[in-house]
Amino acid sequence: MPQNNPHKNKEGYSDPTAYEALRKIDEEDARFHRLLDTIFYLCELAGFRIEGRIVLTDKRTGRIWR
Repeated sequence: MPQNNPHKNKEGYSDPTAYEALRKIDEEDARFHRLLDTIFYLCELAGFRIEGRIVLTDKRTGRIWR
């Protein structure tokens, strides 16, 4: 039976380090998608459409989003 508890590893033992790492990745991804949704919404409100690729660099982490 699969475990659905993100705090535990597949053997069922508590794994707080992995949980924190995955949580931070999820938060970073959600932050990027909120920004992207906002960019598209602003363009729509102003009567514009994005035609090409948007490349962003996160000043906080240095990660490049393509």
